Amino acid sequence: MNSAASIPSIPPQALAGLKVLELGQLIAGPFAGKTLADFGAEVIKIEPPATEAAAGGDPLRQWRMLHEGTSVWWQVQSRNKKSVVLDLRTPEGRELAARLIDEADVLIENFKPGTMEKWGMGYEQLSARNPGLIMLRISGYGQSGPYKDRPGFAVVAEAMGGMRYLNGEPGRAPVRAGVSLGDTLAALHGVIGVLLALQARHASVSAEAPKGRGQVVDVALYEAVFNCMESLLPEYSAFGAVRQPAGSALPGIAPSNAYPCADGMVVIGGNGDSIFKRLMIAIGRDDLATDAELASNPGRVRRVAEIDAAIGAWTSRRAVAQVLEVLNAASVPVGRIYTAEDIAHDPHYRARDMILPVTTPEGLTVEVPGIVPKLSATPGAITRRAPVLGEDTDEVLGRLRPER
Repeated sequence: MNSAASIPSIPPQALAGLKVLELGQLIAGPFAGKTLADFGAEVIKIEPPATEAAAGGDPLRQWRMLHEGTSVWWQVQSRNKKSVVLDLRTPEGRELAARLIDEADVLIENFKPGTMEKWGMGYEQLSARNPGLIMLRISGYGQSGPYKDRPGFAVVAEAMGGMRYLNGEPGRAPVRAGVSLGDTLAALHGVIGVLLALQARHASVSAEAPKGRGQVVDVALYEAVFNCMESLLPEYSAFGAVRQPAGSALPGIAPSNAYPCADGMVVIGGNGDSIFKRLMIAIGRDDLATDAELASNPGRVRRVAEIDAAIGAWTSRRAVAQVLEVLNAASVPVGRIYTAEDIAHDPHYRARDMILPVTTPEGLTVEVPGIVPKLSATPGAITRRAPVLGEDTDEVLGRLRPER
């Protein structure tokens, strides 16, 4: 697979014809762009040129493990995109970017609030030139409010959104997930916002607005995290309860935990009423399966320590493979805790095309995550490898309409 070639057999894609300009860097904005590109949008990524002090391009090109000077992560985050080099610090670069925005449906940016306005590229200016423009703005704290000018990273957003406090063992320092969840959650909320705005634009088409009216999609990292915090706030509001970290358990829902095996660990979700009964029978605890107090979740929560001890006593005497075999046969949700190696060799991942190969310009074949979600009629696809810095500059700028 190369940057110019496409897969000839793919069906029509859901976002074919959508033009997206991506000004963001690193994770949140580019992840949103990647998701749109996976479903057929033409995503043009604007990257800064190299200087004496910097290599140029999105800094993600240099993050984590590199091959021939480029991160293999780059092959995930920038697949299906085109790379155009423009220096937005110069008037010439900003004018070329504005001309590209004139022809775009969607603009993605994740700079600190006020940066685009400082460059004369706020939404008021851009929408005056392109009334149908949808502008996705991802930032740490949003475009308004007392914290809007603070720098915001996912690590801070996860803390402010309530997630970090809950992660870890009781009485110990909170831990972070091993990936930047705040960025990814914000990106996915951004994609939802873009699709909603596209639908609203379609509904607003008129003689005065032949493309319909665009709008701003304002996504704050901390709000994307907070939106996923389930019962955290209402429990505090109603009862003054501050939810506490609970390790691998899920407080208030039982049983749901990680359990030791003779050669590793498994996670088991036995919290449905009928599932719990099947689980207890499978581990030889018919007495708990028929206990009236344990027939529903409130009773199980009161006796969760007893239940977890019973499950752990059973799993600890068996290998992971045996636990999986017995509980899968009983239709109890159970799974091993996967490493990258487990994922790479799992047949279900392969059967659902969730592991796909791409070839870098240097000839390295890298396996990357497949497309999510799966659409039956207009599926996504990887049609281009991630671009070399500035690879598409001449092609993209060469088809700009003449200046007004």
